[in-house]
Amino acid sequence: MTSPSSTDLRNHLISEPGTQNPRSGILYICRLMTSRILVFSVVLLILSSCGKFRRIQKSEDWRVRYEAGLNYYAKKDYYRAALLFEDILPIVRGLPEGEKVEFYLAYCQFYEKTYLLASNQFKTFYETYGRSQMAEEAHFMYAYSLYTAAPASNLDQSEGIEAMDAMQVFLNKYPESKYQAQAAEVITVSQKKLEQKGFDNARQYLKLRSYQAAIIAFDNFRKNFPDSKFLEEVAYLKVVAQYEFAERSFPDLQPKRFKEALGFYQDLVDTFPESRYVRDAEKMYSEMLRKSNADTKTAKKTNTNS
Repeated sequence: MTSPSSTDLRNHLISEPGTQNPRSGILYICRLMTSRILVFSVVLLILSSCGKFRRIQKSEDWRVRYEAGLNYYAKKDYYRAALLFEDILPIVRGLPEGEKVEFYLAYCQFYEKTYLLASNQFKTFYETYGRSQMAEEAHFMYAYSLYTAAPASNLDQSEGIEAMDAMQVFLNKYPESKYQAQAAEVITVSQKKLEQKGFDNARQYLKLRSYQAAIIAFDNFRKNFPDSKFLEEVAYLKVVAQYEFAERSFPDLQPKRFKEALGFYQDLVDTFPESRYVRDAEKMYSEMLRKSNADTKTAKKTNTNS
């Protein structure tokens, strides 16, 4: 906070007669002093809190740090709780308290949004304490932490794939788990993100005019996601990709490639006869038909001349 200068204060207190309430200067000073007292109190509170935590952290009695860690965790101060749990973890490992410390440390990392660290910690817990009552929850949270760490569908989905696989393993191990619905939802959402990623990648090839790569990517997408909501659009985009590929080919290669485009068009209208893309595809149809017959007409003309 910037303190007012003596000149500013004097100008505030002294004004033309009749234009300044005599009490306003006193009120200004009171407010100023109150705000300073509040700031000073907050600073003292912070310093006192930091000093207390430092004393706990330096305590040679691990039980003091353990109880303080539980207290900080209960108050949702996960950062300080994690620091204390990490300090005493090597000491309490193998003791009854060790189980709770490892479990709570994983949750501290999760709530601090360090999801990959949390996933590793949850995994370590259920592998170490397989018979614990908390093992099932830790196994679920391992997969859920990976899922939470997965980025948007337009970015790398390695964590999403790993989360989906891990959650399926969890469901196989705990088919009657109370987390069953959440686990199934994680798998569904992860699948949709992978589906979106696959579709966007294939469509990107088309935007970049890599038509052959786009067609291969669309075919792979149909194999990987046979129930996708994008299949209708994929069928249409295959027609577009092949049409553009044929259009940009050497003249002697065009007839064959336009015939392939006609085949893709036929697949579209057979599979999705009511498709909203049929009308757009029909605009290319006559051109594809005309140019696919060009080699036949040329061959007939050559035979006639000979």
